[in-house]
Amino acid sequence: MPDPIPLLLLPGLLCDAALWQPILPGLSDLAEPMVADLTQDASVAAMAARALAAAPPVFALAGLSMGGYVALEILRQAPERVLRLALLDTSARADTAEQSRRRRGLIGLARTGQFKGVTPRLLPQLIHPRHQGGPIAAEVMAMADRVGRDAFLRQQEAILGRPDSRPMLPGLRMPVLVGVGAEDVLTPPPLAEEMAGLIPGARLAVIPNAGHLPPMEEPAAMAAVLRDWLHASPLLPGA
Repeated sequence: MPDPIPLLLLPGLLCDAALWQPILPGLSDLAEPMVADLTQDASVAAMAARALAAAPPVFALAGLSMGGYVALEILRQAPERVLRLALLDTSARADTAEQSRRRRGLIGLARTGQFKGVTPRLLPQLIHPRHQGGPIAAEVMAMADRVGRDAFLRQQEAILGRPDSRPMLPGLRMPVLVGVGAEDVLTPPPLAEEMAGLIPGARLAVIPNAGHLPPMEEPAAMAAVLRDWLHASPLLPGA
């Protein structure tokens, strides 16, 4: 059996290592995971640089939501270090004007002492209805509390400043997985379809019964998809 591959995992906004914990048992024979700290920096470029400084020389890379934005920045900074890429519940687009307006509104509220993390009111945007009101919902709210207001402000500033990454996608030549929860309302399946359509040889996986956080909502299905990705040939034919 080959040695486990180093796997760098990038969490989303207001998420920490608990986002990935449910899928790790299903990958333990294939991967040596590490979770990057994306709470310290106010730009996607700085987040990527911090993650690269702590990562092994080469690695598989998986990012969810904001983590996907950071994953694409890692490919700008050090493409030679990324063996394969998974973009989960994310988008290659920059914010629309309306998304930026809403994000600045949240920043303003948080700065005036009204940061409440993820509340029950926001859970329908993050997880499938069948997971609301149970332990998954409680852990999502707990993650947000652990990350806290100051990191939330830095993360929102970083997301606001991210570029449109679509022009770089056709140049990717490693095995790429684009995954999305079937009921994701924040980065819905059409955005995943767009990315997969721009990346040569990309595999698109839609996870049933999941919203924006499939590793927590449907860990067995998510782990199975990631296992297939980790088994993929290191290079595309002819690359």
